Amino acid sequence: MERGKMAEAESLETAAEHERILREIESTDTACIGPTLRSVYDGEEHGRFMEKLETRIRNHDREIEKMCNFHYQGFVDSITELLKVRGEAQKLKAQQQRNLDNIILQQPRIGSKRKPKKDAYTIFDTEIGSTSPKSEQDSGILDVEDEEDDEEVPGAQDLVDFSPVYRCLHIYSVLGARETFENYYRKQRRKQARLVLQPPSNMHETLDGYRKYFNQIVGFFVVEDHILHTTQGLVNRAYIDELWEMALSKTIAALRTHSSYCSDPNLVLDLKNLIVLFADTLQVYGFPVNQLFDMLLEIRDQYSETLLKKWSGIFRNILDSDNYSPIPVTSEEIYKKVVGQFPFQDTELEKQPFPKKFPFSEFVPKVYNQIKEFIYACLKFSEDLHLSSTEVDDMIRKSTNLLLTRTLSSSLQNVIKRKNIGLTELVQIIINTTHLEKSCKYLEEFITNITNVLPETVHTTKLYGTTTFKDARHAAEEEIYTNLNQKIDQFLQLADYDWMTGDLGNKASDYLVDLIAFLRSTFAVFTHLPGKVAQTACMSACKHLATSLMQLLLEAEVRQLTLGALQQFNLDVRECEQFARSGPVPGFQEDTLQLAFIDLRQLLDLFLQWDWSTYLADYGQPTCKYLRVNPVTALTLLEKMKDTSRKNNMFAQFRKNERDKQKLIDTVAKQLRGLISSHHS
Repeated sequence: MERGKMAEAESLETAAEHERILREIESTDTACIGPTLRSVYDGEEHGRFMEKLETRIRNHDREIEKMCNFHYQGFVDSITELLKVRGEAQKLKAQQQRNLDNIILQQPRIGSKRKPKKDAYTIFDTEIGSTSPKSEQDSGILDVEDEEDDEEVPGAQDLVDFSPVYRCLHIYSVLGARETFENYYRKQRRKQARLVLQPPSNMHETLDGYRKYFNQIVGFFVVEDHILHTTQGLVNRAYIDELWEMALSKTIAALRTHSSYCSDPNLVLDLKNLIVLFADTLQVYGFPVNQLFDMLLEIRDQYSETLLKKWSGIFRNILDSDNYSPIPVTSEEIYKKVVGQFPFQDTELEKQPFPKKFPFSEFVPKVYNQIKEFIYACLKFSEDLHLSSTEVDDMIRKSTNLLLTRTLSSSLQNVIKRKNIGLTELVQIIINTTHLEKSCKYLEEFITNITNVLPETVHTTKLYGTTTFKDARHAAEEEIYTNLNQKIDQFLQLADYDWMTGDLGNKASDYLVDLIAFLRSTFAVFTHLPGKVAQTACMSACKHLATSLMQLLLEAEVRQLTLGALQQFNLDVRECEQFARSGPVPGFQEDTLQLAFIDLRQLLDLFLQWDWSTYLADYGQPTCKYLRVNPVTALTLLEKMKDTSRKNNMFAQFRKNERDKQKLIDTVAKQLRGLISSHHS
């Protein structure tokens, strides 16, 4: 019995020892289990121990099976989610793009980067894991403009379902492969970024093209910013900054290329507003956007060019449709309307009864108002660019100067140089540009009132309007002189002198009477011109007429002429002198205008009075009666009369005085040649 008790005690002790060894095996690292196993094999009951070990193994197998059965569905779901990562990433991108427009619209809102209210955004939180996707239709975001400002506004987490990303990150983290997922996520997002940053080829054709492009980019970086702040290290600031640097360079390059195709200033302005909204949105999220605003200054120059092209067409239409006649006024209402459109004051005109006329034509108030509209258009682009008042003022003045010196100046010059332009139109252009020149000070005030930058401020650009209108006026004046001369030439082409006539006429030629009548009516229109312009035009016309008549008399084709022809020519010159004496335009002193015909008068008097003794005796003296008669000119005309005398046999044979005159002509011609020879020597 004692033996039985002893055996039982040994058995209990052995069982306890076996249990200890089993627990040690279960809890000991395999590298350190050698001593434990040695104690088993050194013992006498290792057979029983092996039985217990087999039993323990079977028990553990059953526990593992139970646990696997219990967690099987969850494991399958996790693996399924893992396999669907690629598909979910594409869905995430598609969902992101559908909400881009709303993201742009919600940038004082989605752009106000709110910190999480609690740790509900961590990857282990079941609230995020159970979030279901929202569509535009059921998100209510499209109706947000009707909400009160203090109501809760949807954030990125409300517009985009981030749960697939969080779940995948969770799964990879549990499996010990978080770094693998981080690398995979960043690699895929870089690829997606390159796709997002690739603009469509026709992006420049409509504003929607640009809007979709910006929406994609904003959506991409809003998502990345949210991932940065709601996952612990899936992305970091260095990664996002690298992506943004790439995005910024590609975006600016794309905008430079596509905006260069745009010729519509309204589209360029809308594009500028989109870029500002784009830049401000991303700046709220902490992205540097200075390069975007620098690029906007480049686009500003392009905007200015498109404006200049647009206004070139506007000015052309105004100038082409103008009637170049003073604006008629039949009532006080019309009078006030015109002076409301253009700064004009004339107390004398105000006192006159209706109907009356403004001195300028319709294009003056129209051009003036279009210059103001251009200034407004320039101002629109400067809004929201974070520029100082001085910078805005300088931009507007420089653009307006281009409008004046290049666009408007070119339009005016084109009108002035038109082939079918008439003297009446040219006169009106001179009057119009004179009034526009006077209005330049009001344009200066207009810009000052807009920018609040005083014109006397250092470095303030001055408007070149005065120069523009002066140049146009001078061009019109020159064109008047040219036009008048061309008209005179047209009349002179009608001259039909019978240089061999023996009759003595008693009236001026018809062509010359018509020419003088034309000049009188023309200079009557010059009454509104500045005094010097009218006087210069009149003097220029008289000088051209006198020079043309002299050339007509001396031209080589007229080889012979008679005294009768010279008498008729003299009557025409007297008609010209009478016109000059009549004072066709005011302001000339005494016989100033008549001096235009002095060369002709002295030459004709010398021949008609046959006063060669006086001419030859006084030649070279400052008080000479025929001071304006050149001996070469006198000899040329004398030779024409000499040839006639020789071939007129009747005069030569039957009239002694004609024979004497022939001798006298020869004598005078000899003396004239002597004068010419001595003068040249």
